[in-house]
Amino acid sequence: MSRPERIGVFGGTFDPPHLGHLILAAEAHYQLGLDKVLWVLTPDPPHKRDPRPTAWPKRAAMVLAAIGDNPVFELSTVDIERPGPHYAVDTMRLLRAQNPHAQWIYLMGGDALHGLPTWHRVREFLDLCDELGVMRRPGDEIDLTVVEACLPGVVAKVRFVNAPLLQIAARELRERAEKGAPIRYYLPEAVYALIREWQLYRR
Repeated sequence: MSRPERIGVFGGTFDPPHLGHLILAAEAHYQLGLDKVLWVLTPDPPHKRDPRPTAWPKRAAMVLAAIGDNPVFELSTVDIERPGPHYAVDTMRLLRAQNPHAQWIYLMGGDALHGLPTWHRVREFLDLCDELGVMRRPGDEIDLTVVEACLPGVVAKVRFVNAPLLQIAARELRERAEKGAPIRYYLPEAVYALIREWQLYRR
């Protein structure tokens, strides 16, 4: 009997998608034995209030440009197709309904794991996840006992992904672009071409 498909859920605003995103997604795919990584573009994340977010159709186009012809990366429109705010619990419920026989692995950073007890309907969210793929940066101090005390049983679902230390953040790239500082080599070439064509992140 064949094993169930293992699908990673990689959510973000991706404004813009950069090389750090691609490397993290590739490491999660390899280290967690995933069959597919869904890039879930979040048009209205409840925890971010960017006063000038790039319109989601352009962000979606940049994600498609970033993932290119990689057959294990796929853009998911599950959050785009519904009104916000977009909570992870609702995203996972909809994805699992689309493929109930798959194993669903939600990908997050170590800082997100520490904040997990504050998430919206967190127990329901955890029930919808078979595993939590936690991106672990070099030197990270992640105290699982604190999270386990708040959410008993969560540690059994944690799978660490050892990720390289990449000091690239989308917010910083937007700020650099606004100042006229170079951003080209932080981005896939196709994404950089779109940013130049659309003149994004300029004053």
